[in-house]
Amino acid sequence: MRVLVVEDDVVVQQQITEALTTSGYVVDAASDGNDAWFMGDTEDYDAVILDLGLPALDGLSVLSRWRQSDNRMPVLVLTARDTWRDKVQGLRTGADDYLAKPFEMEEMLARLEALIRRSTGHANPIVEVGPLSLDPAGRQININGNRLELTTLEYRMLAYMMHHEGNVLSKAVLIEHIYDQDFDRDSNVIEVLVNRLRKKVGADLIRTHRGQGYQLTVSAHSGS
Repeated sequence: MRVLVVEDDVVVQQQITEALTTSGYVVDAASDGNDAWFMGDTEDYDAVILDLGLPALDGLSVLSRWRQSDNRMPVLVLTARDTWRDKVQGLRTGADDYLAKPFEMEEMLARLEALIRRSTGHANPIVEVGPLSLDPAGRQININGNRLELTTLEYRMLAYMMHHEGNVLSKAVLIEHIYDQDFDRDSNVIEVLVNRLRKKVGADLIRTHRGQGYQLTVSAHSGS
């Protein structure tokens, strides 16, 4: 999952980035509103953590521009402001959730997990796809009740595919959501990851659509 962190406080930005990275996210960061607006408008993020008190362009203006351009990525607003009017304004501008500073990283992570789940149509905190179950809080994926031993990249890829069950995901999309920006997109690493995952979850769960990408689907597993 790729997350954009928009925070002008260098220390806070670093703390959030480290917490997200440790939890398995790919993180991009911006320190002012203009950069944030451009990045959110041109890149495909699974979620955004957005501070309101930004230089160049304030957070509410950034959020408003995203929503006006029909950008639907979930946005968790951070702000030092803690009055009900500020919360209402942020939510009415298009925020999906609100967290006032100072906050605990664990709460931020829990809210972010919930936003991403809901945005992909999963209400339950445990994402289930056939024999697979994903616990984002514990960064754990089980198959038939048994824990899978996964590398960081395997976990990122399988978790992303589980959130987007049934969708055919291109190599470019998978690379964008599980790798840092400086990754060589001409690499065959996606094929390698798919082969490794098939050995761990069963070849019939991940279907190849030639020229299009890969699909995690229960129907493939069931043979229908």
